[in-house]
Amino acid sequence: MTMKSVKRSTLALAILGMLMQRPLHPYGMQRLIKARGKDEVINVTQRTSLYQTIQRLEREELIRAQMTLRDEGRPERTVYEITDSGRTIALEWMRQMLSTPTLEYPEFPAAVSFLPLLAPEDAMQQLALRIKAIEAEIQRVDRGLQEASAVPRLFLLESEYARALLATELSWTRAVVEDLRAKRITWDDAWLRMIDAQFAVDLQPEKD
Repeated sequence: MTMKSVKRSTLALAILGMLMQRPLHPYGMQRLIKARGKDEVINVTQRTSLYQTIQRLEREELIRAQMTLRDEGRPERTVYEITDSGRTIALEWMRQMLSTPTLEYPEFPAAVSFLPLLAPEDAMQQLALRIKAIEAEIQRVDRGLQEASAVPRLFLLESEYARALLATELSWTRAVVEDLRAKRITWDDAWLRMIDAQFAVDLQPEKD
């Protein structure tokens, strides 16, 4: 199996990374991700996504079932372990994800790219609400970092990074709101039509 044939994801990396430490069952993986605060950067809110990713990694022979636990009064739990191929791919993913920026498509930049769909006043109000939400999130991250002050910094780097991104977004969004308030950024239908005509794109299909 070549690395290109394996679909990379943050959840898949988390599973492989945890199994490199010790064998685990899916519920244990989910608990460990949350206990270590990795759910700040890895989405495990849907348990079905975790199970689907585990099944895919097993099909791709990156992990395998080690045993099935059958405790009285509890459902059966399959314990998984990582394979040699899984270790190799996990380390290669790590090197790629750390060294090479990738183009991602979060919602906020997409909405910003279509900002003229709203009136300037409406856009300003929505961004002002975002500012309050970001401020609250920064306070939450700060509390978490303070509570984990005894934890070695190595295990808090993702929270530091998340806070840095939030702080940058907050500064940028505040600046845009200020420009909207001062009408340094503004638009209306007539101006949008003029811009559309000025930068018109040929929509006709190309000839063979």
